[in-house]
Amino acid sequence: MFSFIQRSAKLENPAYVRKIALHLYDEGNKMALFTIPDVKIAGLAAAVPHKEVSNADYAWISKKERNLLIKTIGVEKRRITEKGVTSSDLCFTATVKLLDELGWDRDDIEALIFVTQSGDYMVPASAPILQDRLGLPKTCMALDINLGCSGYPYGLSVISSLVNSTGMEKALLLIGDLSNVTSSYRDKSSYPLFGDSGTATALVRDTEAVPMVFNLQTDGSGYEAIIIRDGGTRNMVTKKSFNYKKYGEGIYRNNVQVALNGIEVFNFSLREVVPNIKKTLEYADKKLDDFDYIVFHQANKLINETLRKMLKVNREKVPYSIQKYGNTSGASVPLTMVSELREQLSTKSLKLILSAFGIGLSWGTVLLETDAVVVPEVAVV
Repeated sequence: MFSFIQRSAKLENPAYVRKIALHLYDEGNKMALFTIPDVKIAGLAAAVPHKEVSNADYAWISKKERNLLIKTIGVEKRRITEKGVTSSDLCFTATVKLLDELGWDRDDIEALIFVTQSGDYMVPASAPILQDRLGLPKTCMALDINLGCSGYPYGLSVISSLVNSTGMEKALLLIGDLSNVTSSYRDKSSYPLFGDSGTATALVRDTEAVPMVFNLQTDGSGYEAIIIRDGGTRNMVTKKSFNYKKYGEGIYRNNVQVALNGIEVFNFSLREVVPNIKKTLEYADKKLDDFDYIVFHQANKLINETLRKMLKVNREKVPYSIQKYGNTSGASVPLTMVSELREQLSTKSLKLILSAFGIGLSWGTVLLETDAVVVPEVAVV
């Protein structure tokens, strides 16, 4: 296919010819590989709760288990919200701080997308509430996307597509979750893992921007790997929903708390993430060495270190925030960028691979370049 196109089209740019060939190949294989030009990230911000808890103090399990758990999953401390604080509150704080530092006029913002699985209410969506709280104009479209771990590449693809295709000039992508709220304290398989955070990404139209490259995938057959069984319309909440059951040694939870199948998530991550990244690089005609950092969803240390070693990437090119914030669901990629790469993002041009994966099952990669991004310090709520 590649040689045929190169001969018949007689194009002068081999890289462009290769891109066409890969595009045709992937179209035939029905893969969600695509590029979005003319959009860049102007700013990034993150907020976390002020309350910090340490897994060294997790009294539900023995000290020996705690030490092993910290070593394996990499979560030493986490930030969790006080009662009454929501994911939209965290995103609101991050957004206000970002808009102030950017100096944006709120009347110029034309779209707000909020990616979360812990909205303020069952109905309405939280994005319209945020539009009003932030003082954005009524001409600003606002919508929620119900997605967790893979939320950043997915959300970035949606908001960037809007900016690219509609003529919008400025837009906001907010991602936040209160994963800790739905974890059972008596479930050692999930409670020590999750933290809470909210983030904001500001995007602008820029015809000089290097195109973002996306590869987004889904396998809904694995939806039960991470699930809260009751609370939706499939299984409405009843009194029985709050009855605790034992699912293993040290694992007690009810049906309105998250059930995490760690082995299944581990196997899925090792099966799908590396091929997804490699296919994205192939499509973009890039190599791992072309990029400054790979920012993974902060799933857990064992998964992420295994992925890093599979890719044969040096440790210094893979930043971690999980040790101090835990797994913060869809917010973990932008939170890690703000927490660990703030100085580099603010002062340099960076080439980044962002990879997120988990609940759904859903996973994706985005290749992008940044230049002098406005990045306030992590806000504490």
